[in-house]
Amino acid sequence: MHLLVVAADPERRRALAEPLRATGASVIETADPMLAARSLEVPGFDAVTVDLRMPLVDAAALRAAIAPAEPGPPDSLDAAERRHIAQTLRHTEGNRRQAALILGISRSTLLHKIRKYGLE
Repeated sequence: MHLLVVAADPERRRALAEPLRATGASVIETADPMLAARSLEVPGFDAVTVDLRMPLVDAAALRAAIAPAEPGPPDSLDAAERRHIAQTLRHTEGNRRQAALILGISRSTLLHKIRKYGLE
């Protein structure tokens, strides 16, 4: 799992992040809510923990970004495939043979798609 912890207080961030790391999760910590917002624009995080008491955090905007009332337009098939392959590679920690097995494709097909989508 890839997690993002956002809190201004370093002790609070550490208190949230350390137990998550102990489970084997990959945890990124930040005190900058704007950096966190930019990070969330790129698919890759499984969960986010945010200290809502931070001065620059707009709880209503955060809620709308996480669960929009209107779903956005659908991705292209290529974009969805790229995202799924990237997520599978993260899950297997880069093990391409295991990723190919999970995806139900040959390793050579996976390698072709990795090059096609620039996932190297």
